[in-house]
Amino acid sequence: MCSAPSIAETDVEKGMRIAVEADQRNNGFGDNVVDLTMLIASTQQDVISREMRQMTLEVVGDGDKSIMVFDRPRDLKGTAILTFSHKTEADEQWLYLPALKRVKRISSADKSGPFMGSEFAFEDLSSQEVEKYSYKYLRDETIDGEPCYVVERIPTDKYSGYSRQVTWVDQQEYRLRRVDYYDRKDTLLKTMVAADYQKYLDRFWRPGTLTMTNHQTGKSTTLKFDNYQFRTGLQDSDFSPSAISRIR
Repeated sequence: MCSAPSIAETDVEKGMRIAVEADQRNNGFGDNVVDLTMLIASTQQDVISREMRQMTLEVVGDGDKSIMVFDRPRDLKGTAILTFSHKTEADEQWLYLPALKRVKRISSADKSGPFMGSEFAFEDLSSQEVEKYSYKYLRDETIDGEPCYVVERIPTDKYSGYSRQVTWVDQQEYRLRRVDYYDRKDTLLKTMVAADYQKYLDRFWRPGTLTMTNHQTGKSTTLKFDNYQFRTGLQDSDFSPSAISRIR
């Protein structure tokens, strides 16, 4: 008796499976705090440095909440951005400007704009929930000797500044290694490279650097991460528009 033939996995199904696996490997971290240095380079000689802190709270059943606060330079100290990521609904973001002493809500239509003069857009700072995209597996490719899945993802949000993104995810640990961002005209706009990964709590991988290069302007921004701390006791009440105006 012949067994029934197996049904081959489609490229769409494989792309979704890879995205889900990568997402599930990050479940359960609770919260974390990390120090960041942002290096904004318009040329090799012209580099602006900024120092920040980021706090992230995992939300069961929805996207994460995060706060990014500037500590240096002095004219930006206390500036903070609060992000509520959502799985299916539009993300919510608020910006606190100490000079004005007020919290400004960022419109969904404005989230494709640059974050504080960097090559990162506001939407790049949201947690990249699986439900925000449709997926398609493209091919296998190697980065720095590591086999990777190359998966195309297309944003479902009509306000996204991207028509599509091509991602490289390593096959061993399902870590995001690279993302190519295409603008609304489907022209390559930016590339983000994640490097210097370290494992925390024997389970959770985090990059030491994220470098975003704008191919259309030649400018780049690097984020360096230091002093990761997990499960610090952050609570939902720490993440609100009123809370970011009190952060010091």
